[in-house]
Amino acid sequence: MTEFQTAVLLADIALIIAVGRAVGRVARRLGQPSVIGEIAVGVLLGPTLLHGAVADTLFPTEIRPYLGAVANLGLVLFMFVIGLEFDFARLRGSGRLTGVTVIGSTLVPFALGILLGTYLLRSYAPADRLAFVLFTGVAVSVTAFPVLARILADRGMNGTWLGAVALSAAAFCDLAAWTTLAGLQALAGASGAYPWKVLLVVPYALVLAFGVRPRLARFLTRRGADEPLSAGDVTVVVAAALGSAAVTQLLGLHFVIGAFLFGLVMPRLHQAAHEGLLRRTEHSTALLLPVYFIVAGLKVDLSGIGTDGLVQLGWITAVAVTGKFAGTWLGARSQGLSARGSAVLASLMNTRGLTEIVALGVGLEAGLLDERLYSLFVVMAVVTTVMTGPLLGRLMGRGDDSPTLLYPDLVGRPRARAVAGPLR
Repeated sequence: MTEFQTAVLLADIALIIAVGRAVGRVARRLGQPSVIGEIAVGVLLGPTLLHGAVADTLFPTEIRPYLGAVANLGLVLFMFVIGLEFDFARLRGSGRLTGVTVIGSTLVPFALGILLGTYLLRSYAPADRLAFVLFTGVAVSVTAFPVLARILADRGMNGTWLGAVALSAAAFCDLAAWTTLAGLQALAGASGAYPWKVLLVVPYALVLAFGVRPRLARFLTRRGADEPLSAGDVTVVVAAALGSAAVTQLLGLHFVIGAFLFGLVMPRLHQAAHEGLLRRTEHSTALLLPVYFIVAGLKVDLSGIGTDGLVQLGWITAVAVTGKFAGTWLGARSQGLSARGSAVLASLMNTRGLTEIVALGVGLEAGLLDERLYSLFVVMAVVTTVMTGPLLGRLMGRGDDSPTLLYPDLVGRPRARAVAGPLR
């Protein structure tokens, strides 16, 4: 890089962090997750308006690969945090209601998504038709666990049993989505020079679980089980997460899979150490992740989608909303939850946000989507996330009415025990 390019890169990062924080604050005041504001800014700066003249001025073409590298670093840390926050105990204790909710909110949209993918094949010619159709099913089945957790906290629902059911179901959906996405990427890349490499991810995961995890637990607790983690301990953990991301990238899978895997196998430490690790990692993620989402927005081009594109966008959004809402609602109702409580749960599970955008980015890089279809799916992710807040407000009321989810007149009395494991 030249001195001028270095200066532009640093200025761009500073601009993105400042703008991302500002629009994130505006989005939160409007009752939306901050990621919605960041993606919207990226779209407005991209080729959709003024043929990309603003983006070309602020983010020159020769600088974007370096911005992408910074964005990927934030993405690795984000996916590590997602894996770290995954609580298997919550799944074991979540009851029948959660299990049936997961089945309904995953299989119904996935099946409808496969039909949608078959329809989209008339307009697109992917290199791997089967992987494309299956990816479409995954893309409309995603629920964003991090965004859902924030919505529950903002509405005072994270201490309610229905909030616990929603978090447990979303966590399992996330796990299923990333596992399926890893398989699809392996399928799409099976024609490469060394297609057998992707099979090595299985022994690699076993090494992480049964080799790295116990040794890491001994290392992190060497000063005592109740001692907080030092800065050196956090450095070792973050370096290991980056190394895990590099391994899966070399195996032919996206680096986010490696970061997520390492977060999953991290030893569960005592609460103070766990929260300290989360807090330190999330500080870095909060700075770097807006770069990823604004760069993702720059790839969205809605200027030339035309009538056919609008029709496809309508079908994509309708399938995503209908599949997720109907599948969740039917699953919850089958276990005795009231119609209103089932609708609240279905609205929560329809949140996509961060997880969807990351999954779409993986699909774009793997060649499962082209930029036109990627743009349509990003719009769907934004629309389905934006609609969650107003829908919840209509179903539950606002402000002090949110905790009424604790009372049986709203949610009914389910036939099966539906209390999830303890929330941190």
